Amino acid sequence: MTQQPKATSDTGAAPTLVAVGHGSRNPRARATLERLLDRVRELRPGLDVRLAHIELNAPLLDATLATLAAEGRDAVLVPLLFAPGYHVTHDLPAAVAAAPALRARVAEPLGAHPLLVEALADRLAQAGWAPEDGTSPSTGVVLASAGSRDARSGAEIRRIAALLSERLGGTPVVPAYASAAAPTVPEAVRHLAARGRHRVAVASCFTAPGLFATRATADAPWIAAAPLGAHPALARLVLHRYDRVRTTLPLRELAAV
Repeated sequence: MTQQPKATSDTGAAPTLVAVGHGSRNPRARATLERLLDRVRELRPGLDVRLAHIELNAPLLDATLATLAAEGRDAVLVPLLFAPGYHVTHDLPAAVAAAPALRARVAEPLGAHPLLVEALADRLAQAGWAPEDGTSPSTGVVLASAGSRDARSGAEIRRIAALLSERLGGTPVVPAYASAAAPTVPEAVRHLAARGRHRVAVASCFTAPGLFATRATADAPWIAAAPLGAHPALARLVLHRYDRVRTTLPLRELAAV
């Protein structure tokens, strides 16, 4: 297999990977993301990997980008988000535009990818999901995520749900949202119960503990998976999103998406 060339800056260094989380008042959220990035660093020794947040937690994204510009670095922003909602399509490109001295690009959100599905299924298994549950006519899964008014976001979450259903042997997987979209987790649970699926598990499409993840867990009638956190497959997916950007165009020609 031919190895793809590495995109580098004028200094010869690979662009900094800036992993961008939303931010949370939950004190465990930042520590969880730091553990995820430690796994990324283990997979790619020598790569400059930094954490930034859109709001609520330091370091904030604007400050991180200003620091990188002052250091003469290039950057690839990898959203630790699952679908193209407002933060991905507006906030991240706006932050890049506000740092004109920095050459940077925004990668795709984590999205519908086999590595994400691997992490979701593994977290369900850790919560108590057994292989035979995939063939039971009484089981179902609710895929809980943050939610967005952007139609593209809902479409992406539905694709993730379809892939997870396939991974679980055809078990119905119904997307549900903590805000801005319907159905909610309780509504999705009732929808599955109306189909005779009374043993409903909640899969957590969240990277770290926070208000939305806590609410989803509380609404689970059976088992609830933990947030994906520092799952090894998620770390590989972060690098995959980074590599798709840094190897497609020279950094000088990159523009925010």
